[in-house]
Amino acid sequence: MNDPALIEFDHISVYRGRTLALDDVSLRIGVGEHVAILGPNGCGKSTLIKAITRECYPVYEDRSSVRIFGSDQWNVVELRQLLGIVSSDLMASCTRAVTGRDIVLSGFFSSIGIWPHHEVTPEMFQHADNAMTMMEVAHLADRDPEEMSSGEARRMLMARALVHNPRALVLDEPSTALDLFAQHELRQILRKLAQSGIGIVMVTHHLSDLIPEIERVVLMDRGRVVADGLKRDVLVASRLSELFRHPLELSERDGYYNLW
Repeated sequence: MNDPALIEFDHISVYRGRTLALDDVSLRIGVGEHVAILGPNGCGKSTLIKAITRECYPVYEDRSSVRIFGSDQWNVVELRQLLGIVSSDLMASCTRAVTGRDIVLSGFFSSIGIWPHHEVTPEMFQHADNAMTMMEVAHLADRDPEEMSSGEARRMLMARALVHNPRALVLDEPSTALDLFAQHELRQILRKLAQSGIGIVMVTHHLSDLIPEIERVVLMDRGRVVADGLKRDVLVASRLSELFRHPLELSERDGYYNLW
């Protein structure tokens, strides 16, 4: 019997305020798949991620359904223990003094930072130290996020996402605000993680974020899925020019794609 999929969305629509952010979207992503969701700003990519993490809920319709890891009902905290989430929103949520280690440990509690009611075990501390070592940020464990570079802070968030051994990584615009060197470092880390077997779902509008291990690409536009297939079939200059509403040229080298 096949394992349940990471997500199975059938005909879902999501409003953000009065704006229809997802419009009749159907999408299935298997556990262990490496998938990129690509599209221009405002196309619904981030809302799709928030539907996976249960920050946004679709409107009720008779034909619509949402299943995550095979279930249509979840305790949100329990669900997020199965997902490693990386987004700029998380770092922006640091509104009080926290250390790098606090950020990583908070992955166990689906929070940002450690609060008085959290019980941190010695085993959790060990997992946090291991995750920071893996991301090469152990030397920043006691440092405030404001004292980290954007690349260091993003790696700390990666450690947070990995600390509880999730079944899939969910990345929302992972290269935002990173310089070229930090982008290169991030891609090398993601390649290593993809090769280890963990599933990766990446939302981006930067084609260069797509590591070679990502084989499937979903294109979104105006809240709808407009293409879904193998990377070599979906990433076509004419299709991407239409998606981004600008004449574009496409190049590929060593498994990486770029637009000009």
